[in-house]
Amino acid sequence: MTFVPDPGVSPWWSPHVHADRRPRLMARGRILAVWRSWFAAQDFVEVDTAALQASPGNEAHIGAFAATMRDPTGERLLYLHSSPEFACKKLLAAGEKRLFSLSHVFRNGERGPLHHPEFAMLEWYRAGEPLDQLMRDCADLLWLAADAAGSREFRYRGRTADPRAEPERLTVAEAFDRHAGIDLLATLDGSTPDRDALAALAAAAGIRITADDTWSDVFSKVLSEKVEPHLGLGRATILHDYPACEAALAKRSSVDPRVSERFELYACGVELANGFGELTDPHEQRRRFEQEMNERERIYGERFPVDEDFLAALAIMPEASGIALGVDRLAMLATGAPRIEDVIWTPVVEIGA
Repeated sequence: MTFVPDPGVSPWWSPHVHADRRPRLMARGRILAVWRSWFAAQDFVEVDTAALQASPGNEAHIGAFAATMRDPTGERLLYLHSSPEFACKKLLAAGEKRLFSLSHVFRNGERGPLHHPEFAMLEWYRAGEPLDQLMRDCADLLWLAADAAGSREFRYRGRTADPRAEPERLTVAEAFDRHAGIDLLATLDGSTPDRDALAALAAAAGIRITADDTWSDVFSKVLSEKVEPHLGLGRATILHDYPACEAALAKRSSVDPRVSERFELYACGVELANGFGELTDPHEQRRRFEQEMNERERIYGERFPVDEDFLAALAIMPEASGIALGVDRLAMLATGAPRIEDVIWTPVVEIGA
């Protein structure tokens, strides 16, 4: 099949299209500039990580782009990273204490108003500092972005949020109870998550469940259909204490082992950031990676290699907290853009048959 550009759509480089897009793109640039100044004032060092990695990451539902590297020793399969996380954690192991990265990342199979195959990600890490500090960081970065964009509120599809208001903090269990009437923790009381119990509660809440849905599948359906649309309305929401089985790179909570030190930041019903109290046990991390790749193989018929170098570094990495934030999504909300491509300087070209 031969693919050609859609003749009914003017390309992004058309002067009239670019003129319409440019104000939002300039606002995006101002956001990045004020963030860099804020991190510098906080004694962070900016790092520039390689996009080509031995592994793209080991999460079951994140696809990857592969590339073949050729050198005098032969050929080797590498991947464009889905996040700079592994590289940043290696730098923590090397001795960096506070670092941030503004990089392009790549995820295959994702495209839509909120998804683009190549997008910008801000990640930052604090060695020896708690997850709560990252939550406070998020509040600062939201109002800085709004000021830089000249925006009084974040906007998306009729929903608004005040970026200067203190974010609401809500546990995942509280959110499931409030918006779906589901006692999530009761399905986590045993040695393994109770799929049938969660499926019954979800079905009673009006969620369509299929026979091959796993506990994780049901959890994701409830989250996306019943919970996420209510998050970040009026002000940002920090959704925290995720089930441990939904946080492959986070350590378990010291208060309740059923949940992990993980949170996500939402505004206008849109997920913006994902933070962890970082797991530093390489043996447990390997077990979780294998579990994730077994699931990927079951669903998609493929698996990605484990970065052995990363696991070796994890053995000497200090306790740390880290977070990834979608730059383009935040720029969308700050400028009122309806699509992620409206705030990307050179989007991947849409093609049609």
